[in-house]
Amino acid sequence: MGLRFCSLASGSSGNCQFIASEEARILLDVGLAGKRIVECMESIGEQAEKIEGILVSHEHSDHIRGIGILSRRFNLPIYANNNTWEEMSGKIGLVKEENKRTFTTGETFVIGDIMIKSYAIAHDAAEPVAFSFQHEGAKISIATDLGHVDERIMGELRDADLLMLESNHDIEMLKMGKYPWFLKQRILGDYGHLSNETAGHVIADLLEGQGRISNVLLGHLSKENNFPELAYETVKSILEARNIKIGLDINIDLTYRDRVSRVYSIHK
Repeated sequence: MGLRFCSLASGSSGNCQFIASEEARILLDVGLAGKRIVECMESIGEQAEKIEGILVSHEHSDHIRGIGILSRRFNLPIYANNNTWEEMSGKIGLVKEENKRTFTTGETFVIGDIMIKSYAIAHDAAEPVAFSFQHEGAKISIATDLGHVDERIMGELRDADLLMLESNHDIEMLKMGKYPWFLKQRILGDYGHLSNETAGHVIADLLEGQGRISNVLLGHLSKENNFPELAYETVKSILEARNIKIGLDINIDLTYRDRVSRVYSIHK
């Protein structure tokens, strides 16, 4: 079967990603109300009570808002590194001790039959991570909420079959927008968020470096400083300028803050 993926929501108003094999079902972050997550899962034919674990990338509210509620309602284990647990414990309500699972950043662990690799990223949180998921030779990588991408992270992404990569903002929209200066500086900084332009060049670098990526989903688009069409066209223009053909060399799609994405199936 390989792996399946669906973005249930992606953006500053809430994030939740669904990853599944034939045997295991995982959520990455739960930054929406528990009721909304249940509805989103039902819309793709899945049941929240069958989730085997919830992973946490970092403790910001748009990634953990509904995590405690979902864990309590369905008795679900939550996986986070020590520093993230320390920062989020007072924000998610009571969680059963047996459902508090810890991993070490950089290690590989397993939920069901899905192998999971966490790796450190640059963001203004306690110990933020991104994740890769592997099963039967298929690999999905999800990297959002990061201020820059170094060669170490490129190495983690290069052999993914499907990549969800942050394309948070248009630089000029952000600079001219209504955000206060300190917030603009945070977003533009090395521990903030990737712009559309940076996302485009990262994808091109991955492909020119003989990456095997066939599908890229642009994620965590800002409501205030981006438009889905703008993110897509910016990335498309950069790739085409570097002689990469959309639909032939790579497929580009979007994730959304207010609706689920299509369901992707990755087979090897």
